[in-house]
Amino acid sequence: MNPHSYDAIVIGAGVIGLSLALELRAQGRSTLVLERGEAGREASFAAAGMLAASQVAGPPALRQMALESAAMFPDFVSGLESRSGARIDFQRSGAIHYGELAAAVPLSEPELKKLEPAASFLPPVYLLPEDFVDPRTLMAALIEAARRDGVVLLHGSEVTEILVERGRASGVKTAHSSYQAPVVVNCCGAWSAALSPSTPVRPVKGHMLCLLPPAGVNLRHAVRSELLDVYMLPRSDGRIVVGSTLEEAGFDKRVEPATILRLHQLAADLVPQLGEARIHESWTGLRPAAPDGLPLLGETALGGYFLATGHFRNGILLAPATAAAMAQLIAGEAPAFDLSPFSPQRFC
Repeated sequence: MNPHSYDAIVIGAGVIGLSLALELRAQGRSTLVLERGEAGREASFAAAGMLAASQVAGPPALRQMALESAAMFPDFVSGLESRSGARIDFQRSGAIHYGELAAAVPLSEPELKKLEPAASFLPPVYLLPEDFVDPRTLMAALIEAARRDGVVLLHGSEVTEILVERGRASGVKTAHSSYQAPVVVNCCGAWSAALSPSTPVRPVKGHMLCLLPPAGVNLRHAVRSELLDVYMLPRSDGRIVVGSTLEEAGFDKRVEPATILRLHQLAADLVPQLGEARIHESWTGLRPAAPDGLPLLGETALGGYFLATGHFRNGILLAPATAAAMAQLIAGEAPAFDLSPFSPQRFC
């Protein structure tokens, strides 16, 4: 066998790319993952990890896929932990939601204080059955599981060209080599448009920070406010991640101190004692967004060339369902989820 020949090539080693690579490997395919930088260090690493399926906006197909993907997450996590030997910080304690919700019963002040003693009572406020995950621990497990399962992962390998033979994708070219495969999947996230045939995906910047709360402040739930447009997620070690912004800033990943301070203040509006919290870390990430806000999932007009990108704010949430459905589609099977609203060819 040609050492540069594979059954499938996945471009991009974020949560979508690695999840799909594991599914393709489970089908028995030799699978190569090419990553322009370091695996798992872009949007997946920068994400908060809120699995808010019930709050996903969009057509029924997207909402249904989000709900089913969230339902897949416990098994997704346990499977990765078993395959990798790594622990994933996955919590199932629910979310405290500030803002109007239809067909839901709001919490009283005593009920809220019992759930989250440090949280402000700013009605209406609700408890939602919701999970959340630390994406950094998730990515570490995905990388190790891929390694153990025999996925070939090459860092620092930026794809410059999709190779075409007889009208179909036949592999890829990088600055240093070329690789052959009858299946190529673009999972490049915010960088997806760099490859031809071009993909209408742009980066949307988001600021995040991590707080070390003062003694006695231990959040047990995700906390978010529609009005303030802020959310908080506790990690198992007590740290609290706060996000996020939506900024049209191209590929500018600079951290703006004023934006970080504003997010810190918004967090303190919901949990006043966090005003005294120390900022442990701040960062930005680039979310991949299509013009209509929906992911691009499926085969392009170029046979053998697939897209699994454009997940915008829902990449972590949609990873299990995306990987399962795309692997089925690539195998010539009917996907478990209706992918037709997300076809890349809707922009042709």
